[in-house]
Amino acid sequence: MDAPPLLEKYLALTHEALQRVRPAPPARSFLVGASEDFLAMARAYLSDAEHFRDKGDRERALAAASYAHGWLDAGVRLGLLDGGDDDVRFTPFR
Repeated sequence: MDAPPLLEKYLALTHEALQRVRPAPPARSFLVGASEDFLAMARAYLSDAEHFRDKGDRERALAAASYAHGWLDAGVRLGLLDGGDDDVRFTPFR
């Protein structure tokens, strides 16, 4: 079953964002665990999104993709993840 263009757009955007981010805290910081948690949640939701898409459940797929990207975006905004000053895939600081 073909996925709607919006779903594919968000899946691609989230894959790109996940490839771009890196943990931001110094290696010995207690915040490293938090950044790893944000990455793990994003990966889990992205995996769920692809599973739902493959099963034909487009609504849940889009919701899961949105959650995945939300974890990444929040991590960048909080300084737990480094998004490389990318204001296309992440909410810009203003």
